[in-house]
Amino acid sequence: MLSPDPETVDQATAAASGEPLEAVQDASQSVDSEDQASENEEDPRYAELVRQAEDNQQRFLRAQADFDNFRRRTQKEKEELGQYASSKLLTQLLPIVDNFERAMAAASGTGDSESLAKGVDMIFRQLQGVLEQEGLKAMDTVGQSFNPEFHQAVMSVESDEHEEGTVVEELQKGYTLKDKVLRPAMVKVSG
Repeated sequence: MLSPDPETVDQATAAASGEPLEAVQDASQSVDSEDQASENEEDPRYAELVRQAEDNQQRFLRAQADFDNFRRRTQKEKEELGQYASSKLLTQLLPIVDNFERAMAAASGTGDSESLAKGVDMIFRQLQGVLEQEGLKAMDTVGQSFNPEFHQAVMSVESDEHEEGTVVEELQKGYTLKDKVLRPAMVKVSG
């Protein structure tokens, strides 16, 4: 048996009900889409695709939550690192502080200035050793050519012994931390 043309059926339905043709066509399209949706729900491929979409949505939400947790944790670790970054250096400096306290206590009891000077010199060398382990180095400036990256000229002096632009005297030591200038040296430069 031949099935009737859907358009002819819509026209006949509209004529019989007295409704406009567009209303009947809209109603038949919604019935068709409902039929198609119910057919899709029964189709195993459709059910599999819906399940995969839900799985992917859950994976996405888990990954988003994991990333948010990771970001918060690294931010907290970064703050703690900044807060306690100097703890290693301070731990190395504590024995030096202890030695200074011992030297002052010994000097106040005996009044021997020579042993105090000797003790302070030993403590100073101990302090220099700790600072050098951390990468701090004093600059060697006297006799070097003036370099504005390493030196801060505070005076210019006339000198027959040195060429123009040579560091003649160091007024304050300069230091580098590994390869970076921590404090430029204050120097007198020959003019």
